[in-house]
Amino acid sequence: MPYYLGYDSTWIILILPTFLLALWAQQRVKSTYRRYSGIRNARGMTGAEAARYILDNNGLTYVRIEHIAGSLTDHYDPRQQVVRLSDAVYGSASIAAVGVAAHECGHAVQHAEEYTPLKIRNAIIPITNIGSSIAVPVFMVGLLFNFRAIMALGVLLFSLLALFQLITLPVEFNASRRALATIDERGLLTADESKGAKKVLSAAALTYVAALASTMAQLGRLVIISRRRSD
Repeated sequence: MPYYLGYDSTWIILILPTFLLALWAQQRVKSTYRRYSGIRNARGMTGAEAARYILDNNGLTYVRIEHIAGSLTDHYDPRQQVVRLSDAVYGSASIAAVGVAAHECGHAVQHAEEYTPLKIRNAIIPITNIGSSIAVPVFMVGLLFNFRAIMALGVLLFSLLALFQLITLPVEFNASRRALATIDERGLLTADESKGAKKVLSAAALTYVAALASTMAQLGRLVIISRRRSD
């Protein structure tokens, strides 16, 4: 299995650049989040209060808000219709807390409105989870025994992860746009504070772009390896 395990040219051409991009994106979101987590917003509104306000003003009074442990673990659970906010967001009155809370509420609104990209993403989650977990083992079996059809199956399964991440981009971007629009329309933050929230959400969005780029690079490498073996 020299092509898969060895450090051939595809590592430098494909893997290394996307690894560095992902590393930069992670560092940027952490530094940006840390910066605006330390700045209290003028209204003194906590993340939980902002979330409740946004949900209620969108008719989503039935959506609960829960406190969840951890950092940057904030998310919306569509199955239980719960917005879960992390330690640094739930009870914090920082600019970052309001921005993140508004973003997660954006997902709740998407769910209520049956936003198409979100529906597609949720629908393919089961098959994506299965495909991503067995794709590489399947590819390796095909590579080991030189079975082109099995290698192709591995590539196809891995491509499901890329598809999921591709669909995730408009979902996340749209949630951020909704969040920032609500913040501005409702005056939850001042104009300057809103710019800070935008920086936080933009930095977070970069991590999704980097994840897709990394997956596409790995997918490209699998394709190159399979073609080399076929030749």
